[in-house]
Amino acid sequence: MGRTANQSKEATHERIVETAARVIRRSGYGGTSVADIMKEAGLTHGGFYAHFASREAMLAEAADRAGAEAVSLSTRVAADAPPEQGLDWLLRAYLSEEHLKNPEIGCPVAALGSEMPRQAPEVRRAATRRIKEMIDVIARQSPDWGQPGAHENALMTAATMVGALIMARAVDDSKLSDALLKAALEHLTPACA
Repeated sequence: MGRTANQSKEATHERIVETAARVIRRSGYGGTSVADIMKEAGLTHGGFYAHFASREAMLAEAADRAGAEAVSLSTRVAADAPPEQGLDWLLRAYLSEEHLKNPEIGCPVAALGSEMPRQAPEVRRAATRRIKEMIDVIARQSPDWGQPGAHENALMTAATMVGALIMARAVDDSKLSDALLKAALEHLTPACA
């Protein structure tokens, strides 16, 4: 296979993973078939096995990609903040109406967390690695970074962020949804809310 063919195969593989990362956040692992992903990527179902050994292999790459995107976005948001405001900016972006309404481009943990225990080990491994990275991003932005208890505070912050977003998406009452996000934000940023 020549260089151009390899580049084309790599580009197609990337398109499938990118599409899968978005589709699984929108429709869930169980609500997404290989055929759905291939169709949305503009490809035929038959070409799938030229790129992946199994559905689980593709889902593991998609989980990794979705997690990497979330970590990268959070890192950029914090980096763009004025000094000492990285965590505040990160929390406001995460607990925002925009994030609430766009699970397909947001945090995969909030979109897929309840489905994770039923996934293949390689999918869970990819998600776990990215969750640890996200906790680290939060910890590095915390005012108590480097102090005893900082990691535990980052764990609590991450759990509160994700839980609030899951609950806000779960309810069919927009006022309650807004209140959940606002309460979490006020709890996590009492001086800034």
